[in-house]
Amino acid sequence: MSNQLTLFPPIKSYDSGFLSIDGHEIYYEQCGNSNGKPALFLHGGPGGGGSEDVRRFFDPDIYRIVVFDQRGCGRSKPHALLERNTTWDLVADIERIRRQLDIKKWLVFGGSWGSTLALAYAQNHPEAVSEMILRGIFLLRQKELKWFYQEGASRIYPEAWGEFIEIIKKENRDDLMDAYRVIFTGPDKRKSLDAAIAWSRWEAACSSLDYSEKRMEEFSDPEFALAFALIENHYFSNAGFFKSETQLLEGIEKIRSIPAVIIQGRFDIVCPAETALELASRWPEASLKICPFSGHSAFEREITHELIEATNNFGST
Repeated sequence: MSNQLTLFPPIKSYDSGFLSIDGHEIYYEQCGNSNGKPALFLHGGPGGGGSEDVRRFFDPDIYRIVVFDQRGCGRSKPHALLERNTTWDLVADIERIRRQLDIKKWLVFGGSWGSTLALAYAQNHPEAVSEMILRGIFLLRQKELKWFYQEGASRIYPEAWGEFIEIIKKENRDDLMDAYRVIFTGPDKRKSLDAAIAWSRWEAACSSLDYSEKRMEEFSDPEFALAFALIENHYFSNAGFFKSETQLLEGIEKIRSIPAVIIQGRFDIVCPAETALELASRWPEASLKICPFSGHSAFEREITHELIEATNNFGST
């Protein structure tokens, strides 16, 4: 790829704080240009938390970058708390942060679960969204969950799948997501932690075309894995707390006037490309960009290029 765009240099935050609501302390931070174009980054998972690297998709001279850690994960507290932790609580948190920071409109950027949350937020507050950048589209439907947690992705990464199902008794493997839920909500904290690490390692294994033991080890950190796995399973077991699994597709009419770019890896195993195509078919005004040699991660070369090209283009408008 000529003129390859890469991550901007590391950026320090100039403001950070906590929003206290519903027994949660929700961490947020700002970096870049305090007078620049507001942009909100929504991390994946749910339960993944933010990082310093995610700031680097935005030109710090142009953007006022806002990152927050969703309820129960990252730097938010209490750790792995599931009470009052739903999609609609997060949507309300985003709007509280926007108002607290006195932002009229912002670009909303989200990948994987972040794309789910971005769509849910925009459909409830379209007047607050100037543009959208969505990656690795995930609509939290049963066919998507079954592909990744029951059968489908298992055939692509069978060695990692073997590790994922090892913790579950053979007689309970007909519904692996529920079998994990039983462990997570059970009394055995050691087993729950072991299950959380196995759950997190499975997603790490599939998140890039480069099958990386190093990445799997990063996802094995007990503190990270506990929030990541328990919160994901909580949301997925409750069908994302949506009224129906087609709610986000049916709500596209509310946001079709918002300029948007959809970026998708052709070989995304976590969130297969057919979902991005379904979304784009409902939203013809959005620009769909398929990265032909990429998987799921925002940090794969082609996807990083497209994400930064999108932020650069929107930053000039």
